[in-house]
Amino acid sequence: MTNLIKEQPKATPSTARKFSGVVVSDKMTKTIVVKVERVKVHPKYGKRYTVSAKYKVHDEKGQFHIGDKVNFIECRPLSKDKRWRVLTK
Repeated sequence: MTNLIKEQPKATPSTARKFSGVVVSDKMTKTIVVKVERVKVHPKYGKRYTVSAKYKVHDEKGQFHIGDKVNFIECRPLSKDKRWRVLTK
């Protein structure tokens, strides 16, 4: 009987940040730009307003295109600006 050790996929740490947003650009190779919008409340006046941020996300297979809603997670630095990878559509 041989002892074969199956490699387990690395679990994502529970502290990794997860976001969801809409793809706004897919012109780069293996990279998409995702816009994330969230609602903030002004501390003094209580008015709600939206704040958006754009993230460069790693898309290995190039399967996501403009307008797709995607979920992505924090990972190790992949390039100068990329620190995120796609989870699901």
